[in-house]
Amino acid sequence: MSFWEWLGLGGTPAARESDGIDRVETALAGLEPSKARYVACFAYILTRSARADHEVTDEEAREMARIVARQGGVTPEQAAAVIAVARTQALRSGGTEDFLVTREFNQVATREQKLALLDALFVVSAADRSIRTVEDNEIRRVANELKLEHADYIAVRAPHRANLAVIRGADARDAATDRTGPTDPPSRKS
Repeated sequence: MSFWEWLGLGGTPAARESDGIDRVETALAGLEPSKARYVACFAYILTRSARADHEVTDEEAREMARIVARQGGVTPEQAAAVIAVARTQALRSGGTEDFLVTREFNQVATREQKLALLDALFVVSAADRSIRTVEDNEIRRVANELKLEHADYIAVRAPHRANLAVIRGADARDAATDRTGPTDPPSRKS
């Protein structure tokens, strides 16, 4: 079942049960349906920048859960369950539902909520202290899909400049350093 179907815009009850979405419904039980939808969309979109580099780390998942708890007004347990399912659904769909879920969020969120989401995307991307170009590009796509102005994107991005890999140096060098530690440059033979 797609995340989109879980949001109530398609799918059957049997498909919902088979996909583990019942965990999200249980976690968000008691929430007003519109708030549950908001939290689910918010959580799913948070995964976009995290998986832009084809890996959602546990550190990024913890950061996403912390943000969802704070922004969504849900318990840490609820937030962790929502993130776990959103993370799985996003990986399963391979990004095919990104635009649809973001469009839904665009319809239900205020401008302030959209800007808060954008900031949260940068925070999640910086969980490893480096916002790679591919992550930054994905955040820009989200901003476009949320119909935010370029100036909004730049204003939200500004406090995160120190973590931008493109500012600090080459993305490839950052990736190599992250995985293997600092390396000495190759020596030149004359």
